[in-house]
Amino acid sequence: MAHAFIADRVVTPQGTRRAAVLLEDGPAGSAGIVRAVCAVGDLPARATVTDFGASALLPGLVDTHVHINEPGRTEWEGFATATRAAAAGGYTTLVDMPLNCLPETTTVAALEAKREAAAGQCLVDWAAWGGAVADNQQHIEPLARAGVPGFKCFLIYPGCDGFTCIDREQLERSLPAIAESGLPLLVHAELAGPIEAATQSLADADWSKFSTYMASRPDEAELAAIRMMIHLCRQYGVRVHIVHLASALALPLLQAARAEGLPITCEACPHHLHFDAEDIPDGATLFKCTPPIRSRANREALWQGLRDGIIDLIATDHSPCPPEMKRQEEGRFDRAWGGISGLSIALPVVWTDAVRRSFTLDNVVRWMSSAPAALAGLSARAGALQAGREANFVVFDPNAEFVVTPGRLHFRHAISPYMGERLRGLVQATYLRGEPVYRAGEFNSRARGRELTLC
Repeated sequence: MAHAFIADRVVTPQGTRRAAVLLEDGPAGSAGIVRAVCAVGDLPARATVTDFGASALLPGLVDTHVHINEPGRTEWEGFATATRAAAAGGYTTLVDMPLNCLPETTTVAALEAKREAAAGQCLVDWAAWGGAVADNQQHIEPLARAGVPGFKCFLIYPGCDGFTCIDREQLERSLPAIAESGLPLLVHAELAGPIEAATQSLADADWSKFSTYMASRPDEAELAAIRMMIHLCRQYGVRVHIVHLASALALPLLQAARAEGLPITCEACPHHLHFDAEDIPDGATLFKCTPPIRSRANREALWQGLRDGIIDLIATDHSPCPPEMKRQEEGRFDRAWGGISGLSIALPVVWTDAVRRSFTLDNVVRWMSSAPAALAGLSARAGALQAGREANFVVFDPNAEFVVTPGRLHFRHAISPYMGERLRGLVQATYLRGEPVYRAGEFNSRARGRELTLC
């Protein structure tokens, strides 16, 4: 018998309306596929109906910037805890970054180790970016054939010795193979020169002050890196994606590159859109990330970049670590790990700020579901509620409010700069292929998540 899910606000590619999401009524393997998104009156007479009333039904969110850290650093995070937090946050697909696991995902053998580690642990679907590092040019094509959706590189030391940063000469040896694959290259876009110069000038500064840390990672580090990547994008025809854009000064560069027709996209992160440097207390190392959170005016310019379509999507850069690595008692930004955790609450964070600026659920779904799915080549399966896609969706109350407490985080270490924030919007349930993986604070005991590959 067919099953349908009804809500007053169903967010579809054609807009938001009262509608029913009707699932296939067929053999095993097809029951989790959307048959139609239709008017409630058009449902088959014998369909079983679940009515979510005034709640909103969104397509499952897709996060293309998550550090799961398994295998090798599961004490930081792992598939079980990361996908648990994802399910609580409305995410049905995660794409893992290749650098914080051991071994790093820079060879097919390392990718296979990751697949083995993930088996039987995942509440939601996942994929893995491949790494482009200083000396793995010969592994680019094999990784593409093995099904990674793209590659990630760092133009500066990433904080982990095993994942080497890549200089321009080394990068140019990898770009022909990446361009040939048609897959995107995700770039941590900061160059070392401006950072080294700034840091030298701050030798005697007070590193408990957030202003010192922000000055040590100047805008020019991002601008110089983005200028270089625009040039390489033009030269090699490679798809370039700038991760965690923090400096709004780069927006005109990206806008001009897009107007030229270059295949370059970029993302913003919830923490760069929510916090501002003026309100970060000294010694509050939970706020450390790279690139840093910048000024209030810069934050508003990033929101304008989203409004103008220069910033394509929002990804969390969920980057957890053991609490001691944040060095909260010491309070020195130069010694603390740079990463912010927020996977389980990213949707309410974004919605809280978006609704204040008159954005809609349609905007948020584009930024957090359809555009990330397109980046990772997953649009045929994820990113929209429409016929033929898997029935991955979120039941969301956009009007409910709550205060962030440790019990709402669900990732491995319940530390976050969002603690104590009052947020708007509550994930009530998350469905993967038509079955709930999270509902009313409870998790499904079955690990139904799969790896999604492009091969």
